[in-house]
Parts: sequence; C-alpha cells; structure tokens
Amino acid sequence: MARLASVLLVLAALLSVLVCRAAAAEKTGQITVFWGRHADEGTLGDACNFDGIYTAVNMAFLNVYGHGKYHLDLSGHPVAGVGDDIKHCQSLGIPVFLSVGGFGGDYGLPTNQSAVDLADHLWYSYLGGTRAGVPRPFGDARLDGIDFFLEHGGVGEHYDALARELAKHDKPLRLTATPRCASPDGSVQRELATVVFERIHVRFYDYPNCTAWIEDAWNQWTAAYPGSKIFLGLTASYTDACYLERKAVFEIVMPIVQKPDNYGGVMLWDRYNDEQNGNHYSSYIKNWV
Repeated sequence: MARLASVLLVLAALLSVLVCRAAAAEKTGQITVFWGRHADEGTLGDACNFDGIYTAVNMAFLNVYGHGKYHLDLSGHPVAGVGDDIKHCQSLGIPVFLSVGGFGGDYGLPTNQSAVDLADHLWYSYLGGTRAGVPRPFGDARLDGIDFFLEHGGVGEHYDALARELAKHDKPLRLTATPRCASPDGSVQRELATVVFERIHVRFYDYPNCTAWIEDAWNQWTAAYPGSKIFLGLTASYTDACYLERKAVFEIVMPIVQKPDNYGGVMLWDRYNDEQNGNHYSSYIKNWV
C-alpha cells in the first residue's frame, strides 16, 4: 500500500515537476520531530544531539484531560532527567513543545471551563507559571510551547477556547498544531481559525488522496492559513501508509511545497522510526528541506 501511494504520487505530479523546478524554491532547513512514543528511541537529549538535524521537538503526549484529571504518557521514558534534557535542547537553540491529544487516551474539552482548566494546568505544570501545590513534572524547566495533535473529538469541542487562553500569556509561549491532511472537522477548523498558531504541521502520511494529489492539497492548506508557517508532515517508517521514498521527496515533493511564501519545513513522525530507517531518513532530506 505504501509503495502504491508513492507510485500514485509520482504519476500525479509528473506533469508539474518541470514547472515546480523552475520556481524559486526556498529552503528553511527546519525539521520538527516527535519524540516520546517509544521507550527505546533514546532520550530527548539524544534527539537534540543528533548532528543538528532536528530544529524543534514535540513531546508526545498529554493524553488525559478535560474532566479534572491529567496524565502525561511518554511511553515508559522516565520523567526524571527530562527537565535537564529540555534545558539542554534549548541551549542548542532547539525549542521543545508538549503535544496534547494523541491517538489514544481519554481527552476532550466539552466546555469552555474545561478549556480554561487545561490552559491553567499547562501553564503552571509545564510552561512559565508557578503555583503553590501544583507539581511540575520537569522541575524548573519551562517548555517553549504547546502543540495540538487531535485524533478524536467532535464539533462541540472547545479547542479554540484553549488556544485563546494560552495565547493570552506573554511571549515567548508558542503554539503549533498537527492536524490531519484530510479536511479537519469543525472543532479543528475553529481552533485554527484563531490565527494564534505560528506553525501548522499537516500530516500527509496515512492519507492516500492527499499524497497522490499533493499539490492541490498543499495549496489549499497554505492558502487557508497564510499567517502560519505550514510544515509538510511525513512519516519516517516505510511500513506506514503513504511513506514517501527519499528520491520522491527530493525530485517531486520539495519543488511543490516550497513554492508558497509560508512554507515552513518538514514535520517527521517520529524519532524512533527515523532511527529505524537505515541511516536516518531525516539525514537524507535535511539538505532539501
């Protein structure tokens, strides 16, 4: 299935390759990677020490919230030491974000108050705030921002309220989103419509129609959110649906996605799969990004 998706991509984009190559593509060198989904992917510090390849890291996930309980799931990574790793990454100029949501867990924001409560929890537990009696899992380390990675939730969810609450805090609190390439549901559309997200990582993997007709899909996203930097979400796992061979990324995809002014770079899922893929998928695409 993954190989078929790559073939479809090549066929669909073949006629536009020459035009795209003629365009003044702008490289940014930006690669955001997800970390925290595999216990044997190495530490957060290891990811940031990886030859300067990654320029931002999203920790995944805070996957329980919305009903008075909160749970951070780092797939068995010991929390002790993560705070020092966060500071180390930041000393290298690599911002670290906490991604809320994920593929499982028990989360949702059914009311405005639940959104306010989550914003407070994030601010005092992980970001720039302190409050007596509120534990900070990473000690005095302060994350750079929050990423919204929402796999389930209906039109009644209040993520737009969460985004606005977090945006009230002074800079440099930063907000990003990692939506599916397929048309987002109502709650995600309202979330992104707040225009407070500096980056949007659009997940093109797992969606054959988006990958096969990548130029149309990409142009829709970049046109819809001109005030945000749009990142192309790729998977580093060759077993995932719509995995793109490195040659296809270089010859076809990059000339297409780098044309809009708000092209931002690449988001990669994830650190573990990047390590497992030969000599690191990210190392090969870094110079083209």
